[in-house]
Amino acid sequence: MTELVVGPDTRITLHFALSLEDGREVDSTFGKSPATFEYGDGNLLPGFEKHLLGLGVGASETFTVPPEDAFGQPNPANVQRFPRGDFAEDMELAEGLVISFADAARAELPGVVKSFSDDEVVVDFNHPLAGHTLKFKVEVVDLQVR
Repeated sequence: MTELVVGPDTRITLHFALSLEDGREVDSTFGKSPATFEYGDGNLLPGFEKHLLGLGVGASETFTVPPEDAFGQPNPANVQRFPRGDFAEDMELAEGLVISFADAARAELPGVVKSFSDDEVVVDFNHPLAGHTLKFKVEVVDLQVR
């Protein structure tokens, strides 16, 4: 019997740590419950998934994913300026504040306040990890055939 490895039709349970180029950790399941997902279900970046192919239970790997295979490069068109009057008068604005907007299809669209004044609010709708090379550390805990 061959050892089960990551590939199509596998359910993967793993621990991961996600860090930026400067070593700052963004997210981690180490010390917590591991994450579980189906290979190819669209929940993970393809640039991340491809590094898992062929790994078996107990495997540990560290790899980097460039922006092009992760969240892309920031798009200047995704930085929007709004009149301050579009926001509630009593709303406490702060740089880095995440505000939920509705897009044309009424879907939730988070934006990050980049700057604000008495006249305008600048909101960045790019993914917060856009433009970053991401470093992943993974440890495969369990695999199952779907």
